Amino acid sequence: MGVQSLMVPRILYIEDNFENRMLVKRVLMAEGFEVIEAENAEIGIDLALEYLPDLILMDISMPHVDGLMATRHLRSLPELNHIPIIAVTANVMKGDREETLQAGCDGYIPKPIDIDRFPEQVMEYLRNGR
Repeated sequence: MGVQSLMVPRILYIEDNFENRMLVKRVLMAEGFEVIEAENAEIGIDLALEYLPDLILMDISMPHVDGLMATRHLRSLPELNHIPIIAVTANVMKGDREETLQAGCDGYIPKPIDIDRFPEQVMEYLRNGR
């Protein structure tokens, strides 16, 4: 982590739903995070390479390339392999959490997010790293 990222954690949120992106951005920015948004996995991968965020929040259910495929791809890139990836998803059926972890996610936050707890959940993943 660079000096800038120690002062202001940089979060990349990959999510196809505009309202979800706006909610997460508002909640995290109010707590002092820098938030970069990507509306799909392809853009998210490009932005991850460009900005090297401190943490990636990944929606799992997206069209074209889903969050599991995107996570596997990010894990295959040496320059991004150290960055924690946290699934933020409405997929809460039995086995969904395990599937996200097997794909390479480091954690799992179910939707709808609890806006009071969400910033602390993100900080916990930042503290624990990959």
